[in-house]
Amino acid sequence: MNNSFANTARLLGAGLRALLVLTLVTGVLYPLLVTGIAQGLFNDKANGSEITSEGKVVGSSLIGQAYNLPLKKGQESPEPDLKWFQGRPQNGLGTNSVNTQYKLILSGATNRSGDNEELIQWVKDAKAAVVKDNSTADYRVKPSQVPADAVTSSGSGLDPNISPAYADLQVHRVAAKNGLPVAQVDKLVDEHTEGRTLGFMGEPRVNVLELNIALKELVAKS
Repeated sequence: MNNSFANTARLLGAGLRALLVLTLVTGVLYPLLVTGIAQGLFNDKANGSEITSEGKVVGSSLIGQAYNLPLKKGQESPEPDLKWFQGRPQNGLGTNSVNTQYKLILSGATNRSGDNEELIQWVKDAKAAVVKDNSTADYRVKPSQVPADAVTSSGSGLDPNISPAYADLQVHRVAAKNGLPVAQVDKLVDEHTEGRTLGFMGEPRVNVLELNIALKELVAKS
């Protein structure tokens, strides 16, 4: 009986020591090691790919933002603030989308098929709005100039980038709204256009937040 009790006590003691060692190694030392490596070698990515402006964190290069006017009384959706470059549609081209206004609680698009009549009408309406919003007194946007990313949301609804074609389409409107020469704004887009990753992966892109930060700085200097 005494031997049985002693054996049980030894087993419990060994189990407790193993638990403490594993807790220390896997729950403390390993996380600290991984965190240290991440902070040392991949500081930007480990901290959420933060973008700063005037010394403050204003967003992430991985998450899109909305550039809208304050919501007016009676409005269900705010109007875009046209002095800024606009990103991809933020509501999945539908008021009942999973993701609205880049909310991070959920992400998703409409899941409607390409031949869905409601989706087709949304795209037509979105294209008409892009043509209207980006046409100025001396520059008229043609429907054929409107790229796909200007009238469709991404699969997540959180895409931070637009195509160079969509950025270029907005240049005249942004220049007119901010009292800037078209050439200056066009140069700004060129400077913030990224090529394919490693030269062959993905498509050329423009990060809208980074572009708008540069636009803000340009307006302040003008």
